[in-house]
Amino acid sequence: MSRLRVGIDVGGTFTHAVAVDCERLEVVGAVKVPTTHSAESGVAQGIIESLHRLLKEGGFHPSDIVLIAHSTTQATNALLEGDVAPVGILGMGHGAARLIAQRQTRIEPIEVAPGRHLKTLHRFLDTGYELIDEEIEQCLRAMAAEGAQAFVASEAFSVEDPAAERRVVEVAKRFGYPATAGHQISQLYGLRVRTRTAVINASMLPKMMETADLTERCVREAGIEAPLMIMRSDGGVMDIEGMRRRPILTMLSGPAAGVAAALMYAKISDGIFVEVGGTSTDLSAIRNGKPIVRTAQVGGHRLFLRTLDVRTVGVAGGSMPRIKDGRIIDVGPRSAHIAGVGYAAFSEPPKETPLRPETVSPLKGDPNDYLVLTSPSVRVTLTPTCASNLLGLVEKGDPAEGNIEWIEAAFQRFSDDPKAAAQLLLESAAPKVSDIIEDLMEDYDLDPNLLSLVGGGGGASAIVPFAAQSLGLPYRISENNAVVSAIGAALAMVRETIERTVIQPGPEEILKIRREAEEAVVKMGAGAGTVEVFIEIDPQRNILRATATGTTEMKTRELAVQIDWDRVQETLRASFRSDQVNEVGQTGLLRVFRCEVEERRLFGMLKRSHSAFRVVDHEGVIRLQVHRGDLLETRRDTFRPDINRFLESHTEYGDAGRAIPKVFLLYPSRIADLTGLQTAEQVLSLAETELQNVESKESVYCLAKFH
Repeated sequence: MSRLRVGIDVGGTFTHAVAVDCERLEVVGAVKVPTTHSAESGVAQGIIESLHRLLKEGGFHPSDIVLIAHSTTQATNALLEGDVAPVGILGMGHGAARLIAQRQTRIEPIEVAPGRHLKTLHRFLDTGYELIDEEIEQCLRAMAAEGAQAFVASEAFSVEDPAAERRVVEVAKRFGYPATAGHQISQLYGLRVRTRTAVINASMLPKMMETADLTERCVREAGIEAPLMIMRSDGGVMDIEGMRRRPILTMLSGPAAGVAAALMYAKISDGIFVEVGGTSTDLSAIRNGKPIVRTAQVGGHRLFLRTLDVRTVGVAGGSMPRIKDGRIIDVGPRSAHIAGVGYAAFSEPPKETPLRPETVSPLKGDPNDYLVLTSPSVRVTLTPTCASNLLGLVEKGDPAEGNIEWIEAAFQRFSDDPKAAAQLLLESAAPKVSDIIEDLMEDYDLDPNLLSLVGGGGGASAIVPFAAQSLGLPYRISENNAVVSAIGAALAMVRETIERTVIQPGPEEILKIRREAEEAVVKMGAGAGTVEVFIEIDPQRNILRATATGTTEMKTRELAVQIDWDRVQETLRASFRSDQVNEVGQTGLLRVFRCEVEERRLFGMLKRSHSAFRVVDHEGVIRLQVHRGDLLETRRDTFRPDINRFLESHTEYGDAGRAIPKVFLLYPSRIADLTGLQTAEQVLSLAETELQNVESKESVYCLAKFH
């Protein structure tokens, strides 16, 4: 009996669905259907169509499926198009905080897109007196009469006592109104931001709940009993009940599926994932095997919401060149798809007459200088895909591979020197991507010694090889790159993040929030033995954050994988940029390698060496990279004094006080990321929890990362 994870990625043009075998993590089925933006049920219709086709064409039985996960563009599109419900806000407070709460829960209309605003209404109740259901209902009905279609309950200090907010939500639901409580969205202090975030969430509830209900009903009617998951904006998945409560978490769900693939399928530990479509390219950074997230904003206002830092640029595999005086002056943002013309790479050459260059305006208001090659039967353009093929940058069998002879003939109709024209086309297109890569490297202090580019999407080979060459960075194109986002949805981990406002958190508070995050993902279906929790402390904003991830079933192939260690050694030498690679440790299925790296400064006059490390897992994949650091080997029964001395030996003292190094804990087949902690006490306390099931004589490693 097969065990399949199904991933569905809703793209701007197509909806892709894949079936991934749980044992081998191989794609065993793939289909695509047009994305159903204009259908009565919206993109849900395409999700259902792709699922039915996948079952039929793959010959799969509904009982084979153990999980379905899909991305959705609905939340993002709702904001971009202003298709959101008016929200009524019932603010609450009492005592000295009453007047402040009355002001801070009154949220002005929010501009969700240029010229499009989310309408808000407001009422206030003094909770210094006993709340009466009839009074709550009266407020809600009054706002409904003025146009509110969803509601927010927001009280000052509800993160400490959410009883009043819960009561309002219960009353609202009793009368058929969708409602959100502020404490359900965030546990952070900051009433105005918490209320604003809840308002954005509530505005999506009516439409998103309708989509969730339709999707779940159709999946169950198909005889599939597997959990139904939805991509979150931070690269994980949540169950459909979570989507019904917090649809705001699905913002950027589409790009998040690609990032999940970068982590779980392409196995990036440090790099930039470049997902190239036909019209645009999404870029996101990954560090220490984790995607980089940031605080979201809508209409210029900060939200209590963490989303992937995905940066989109309007150039991709199908971008059209702009010309002046017979020379390419720019590429994009318009694409062949938008202009309704074909790629020269994928079109049949005309038989009756040669192509003739002309310029067009793809959309009303666009410049009239976009290149099109025409004949009575053919209308095509030259794209980065065409140029990369002509310059030999596209591998055989790649989705971007085209007919070289026809591509060259098309370029010849435009230029006497086809390869020079192709070079100029890419030199005009690629810097738009390269500039974003350099921005990400600078913004997050990404180490170029560790960094590689990984391309995904059907147009990856049109952009990534040339951009990587221009930056001097190594690159690779992901396997199955055309459907990599759907694969990412299938393999994504269940994720939950919990935040608290805590000043100088102690071990008890850290362990409590860790336990809450772990329990949350287990409740959504993650296996308890698969859960990993990353603790992060932000001392500037007094935020304690726990992010838990886990998978819905244990991997069963760990001991069956045959490793080509010669190839792994080759990969390590390339990663270290050196032939001097030594294995220095092993714990469970993890192996640690070290290389002594010599750096030259002051024009080569000053030499300095340091140790670099790589951690390789049971599949021969580099899971962790440290360019400058130190390694401690200890045992479970002696780790506390050993690690304490190790941290003290590498502690730096400055104007800001003591600063311990960033550390990772390596123990049988697991890597615990403790880099978000601030003190040795915090590290030792969390390490104790991580190692509670490890045998006393088992080897444990502490890998320190220096700046």
